[in-house]
Amino acid sequence: MTTQQLLVPSNATLKRNVMDYSLIVVGSFLQALSYVLFLAPYKIVPGGVYGISIVIHYVTKDLFPFFPDGLPMGATALCFNIPLLILAMKKIGLSSGPKTIVTFLLISIFTDSLSYFLTDPLVENDAFIAAFYGGAILGLGVTCIFRAQSTSAGTDVLARVIANDSNLKVSNMIIVLDSAVVLLGLIVFKDWAVPLYSWFTIFVYGKIVEMFQTENPNRAVFIVSRKTKEMRDLIVDKMGMRGTFIHGKGMYEGHETEIIFTIAERKDMPRLKDEVKEIDPNAFVSTMHASKDSPRPGI
Repeated sequence: MTTQQLLVPSNATLKRNVMDYSLIVVGSFLQALSYVLFLAPYKIVPGGVYGISIVIHYVTKDLFPFFPDGLPMGATALCFNIPLLILAMKKIGLSSGPKTIVTFLLISIFTDSLSYFLTDPLVENDAFIAAFYGGAILGLGVTCIFRAQSTSAGTDVLARVIANDSNLKVSNMIIVLDSAVVLLGLIVFKDWAVPLYSWFTIFVYGKIVEMFQTENPNRAVFIVSRKTKEMRDLIVDKMGMRGTFIHGKGMYEGHETEIIFTIAERKDMPRLKDEVKEIDPNAFVSTMHASKDSPRPGI
């Protein structure tokens, strides 16, 4: 393989990257639209880093001369997301790191830009309708970002870090962290309507994401290749996953071989397959649905 072949991505990879980053732009804009036009005006706290940012935005109103309306939500979220991403990349690798950086930067930029130009809520005097539309648009934005094999960082990556160091499920940790943020909104705003509308928003956007993410997000992956060291470096060092070598023997020729077993999230599968084929075009890759309730293989 020549140096030029290594540096120039294939047409398929280029097309996928264009599609992924287009989805990231659309998803980031939709999320920002949800925060600015529907949720923040009614002090609806949808969990996560932006839920915290909405609380801080109102708490700091008239506190700083440069920001009389409160600290910008996008910039505040950025201050939380950067250290969270560094922690995640250090602890679990986070193979979607570059896309995640682009995603949370775009959401922050879109949020503060829309806040500057759009000062009035789209729905007036009806917090329930605002919570519904805000949750639906937020769900569509999150779905676009997931389809691009990215994440908006925030408490999602913190949940993955905590789950990685324990036997807790990521989904359960996200619920715990989001609920803590909602309760923070209740304590600060002293309004019992806040958790009601906030949890309703979380429910709506969760259902929207579930509607488009119907299949199990985890895959059990078996790889048969002569280049086991390179495959190990890809899975462990480059993609931040873990795996196990299984000693096997071919039924036809009787050759002994090492079979690589790992569990990958569905959003990581296109990249994993592409990287495997680049390392060894003759590699055999088989996948199946999996449940990752226990720690990853290779602990």
